[in-house]
Amino acid sequence: MSDPQTRSDRILTQPEQQAMTPQQVLDLLYAGNRRFVQGDITHRDHRSQIRAAVQGQWPKAVVLSCLDSRVPVEDVFDCGIGDLFVARVAGNFVNVDILGSMEFACKVVGARLVYVLGHEHCGAVKGAIDRVELGNLTAVLRAIAPAADEVTTTDGERSSKNAAFVHRVAEQNVIRTLRRIRQESAILRELEAAGAIQIAGGMYDMDTGEVTPLS
Repeated sequence: MSDPQTRSDRILTQPEQQAMTPQQVLDLLYAGNRRFVQGDITHRDHRSQIRAAVQGQWPKAVVLSCLDSRVPVEDVFDCGIGDLFVARVAGNFVNVDILGSMEFACKVVGARLVYVLGHEHCGAVKGAIDRVELGNLTAVLRAIAPAADEVTTTDGERSSKNAAFVHRVAEQNVIRTLRRIRQESAILRELEAAGAIQIAGGMYDMDTGEVTPLS
């Protein structure tokens, strides 16, 4: 089967989605990221894709990303209309709304991959480290703060002024989110155990655009 991403005038179909394994989907995302880093992104006819997507959608993956405008998820993985479900929230953490959305994406629509994408220099992570309180943002940052508590060793102060500590907390936040997805969604946990999906994550490098996998 040819890679549907190489065809810029169409969207992913259900047979193509169902023929993919979770590992193949993960490999496609990383291949797309390599194209993004190299500046060799796929040219797409968005007008044709919009018309083709009217009757339905069969994305191959669902990506949970931070709200940060510097991390354009579809571009980062060189994907187009109909390729990805994308959930975004400051600090890329999960709650019942996002878990339910992931369950819809995988159990109902057939997405093969759940991917959590963290990034460097995350403002939400910095705010969570410093225990910032500001309106409704307070609850968001409290959801991220346990990741800072899980980083038990570090050089220098445990504050947003310590870039190395911020980076480690951002990584731990991705790992913690992956753990919570498996713990708090029986549907996704069972799909992964059956080999129907894969749950994975990585960190986006602001300087290079590269996504590095995390366990």
